[in-house]
Amino acid sequence: MDVKTHHKGIEPGAAVVLVLHSPREKYWGVLDEISAAGLFLKGLDLNAFEDWVRAIVKDEPFMGPADLFFPMWRVERVTRDEREGEIPSLAEQVEKRTGRSLQDVLYSGKSAES
Repeated sequence: MDVKTHHKGIEPGAAVVLVLHSPREKYWGVLDEISAAGLFLKGLDLNAFEDWVRAIVKDEPFMGPADLFFPMWRVERVTRDEREGEIPSLAEQVEKRTGRSLQDVLYSGKSAES
């Protein structure tokens, strides 16, 4: 396996975890765009993740993912949302618990029953 042919940067459309500073915050979502100016994310505060997924499953109203922009000076780290051994990624958890694709959940704005 040639490492060069399989290594890619984090590209738009990838599920990511974003760590910010000043103040320290963590966000999860799908990367829309990244540039020297900053990062656009369709996502939400990581602290709200469980409540959001639970609301989708129960078909309850909840303030879900939004289109967000973070200036690059606030970005400490961006990592792919990936499976870690037996622990599924957050995106996999969304899909398994809701029975819907990540794209459908993030971009349709509809409940699981719709």
